[in-house]
Amino acid sequence: MWIATIGAALLPANPHAPRAAPLTIGVLDSSAAIAAKLTAFYEGLRTEGFVRNQNLTVQYHSAEGDYARLASLTADLLGRQVSLISALGAPAALAAKRATTTIPIVVAVGPDPVSLGLVASLNHPGANLTGVTSVAAGREQKRLELLHEAIPTATGFAVLVNPRNSNADTQIHEALAAAQVVGTQIKLIRASSTSELESAFAEFPPAQARGLVIADDDFFLGASGTLAVLAARYRIPTIFEGTVFTAAGGFMGYGSRMTELYHQAGVWSGLVLNGAAPGELSMYQSRDIDMVVNLRSANSLGINLPQNLIDQANTLIK
Repeated sequence: MWIATIGAALLPANPHAPRAAPLTIGVLDSSAAIAAKLTAFYEGLRTEGFVRNQNLTVQYHSAEGDYARLASLTADLLGRQVSLISALGAPAALAAKRATTTIPIVVAVGPDPVSLGLVASLNHPGANLTGVTSVAAGREQKRLELLHEAIPTATGFAVLVNPRNSNADTQIHEALAAAQVVGTQIKLIRASSTSELESAFAEFPPAQARGLVIADDDFFLGASGTLAVLAARYRIPTIFEGTVFTAAGGFMGYGSRMTELYHQAGVWSGLVLNGAAPGELSMYQSRDIDMVVNLRSANSLGINLPQNLIDQANTLIK
């Protein structure tokens, strides 16, 4: 794990000193609210001396996976004259960046915020934006490899992507490249709403795909419980990111450690509130990965997992 060094000149002498009145920040969330994510974020703020409902007022706005709402939600936060916007997820980050060049923005996003146009560089973000990013690129490829390792006789898999995701083309390219490496066929499935998710699972092509890889997406993340239920209902071995999906019954999880990523987003938000200039504050780069295997789901699906795959997991659900 790499943490940026912050010059003492950027911080006040005593960041934990009492303040005359609570500050107000806006939290702009691309996905539906997830308790573990928000708890980690608020704990990060606390480490820098900011406690929600004590010396900090939080205006929380969630797009609940409907990215078209983000522009109006951002405008509402700006109208409330917030001191800072914490944007959780790439769609929220892009909406906040488009909306203001003066209000500080702290983002929590996936790999490569430079390519997304959020920052000039990780070490020198520039303008009014900084935050945290996961450096675990190519996760769709890794998920496909893990699913193939779990079901080595399969000759085809499906990949679910959100066409409204700014990284959708990259995710598709990585999945197709991974399919060539492992020697399988790929069926692309697209969905950007709950009704489309249900249709996608109901029409899942078993003749062409033995399992499903879900690409990183904030709408999908907020729908982790729904995705796990659908995968179980239609008996589709499915791999997505992290602990929320597998805790809800999903087969396998592989992705950034959500609690670490959002905890650091809270820390970085606190640093900016304490006086750090966002454009000069290097982005925190998270390398922590959660790999979770739900052995109960494997048993219900009739999958006999190889021991070497089980050994790779840092969490087993028995």
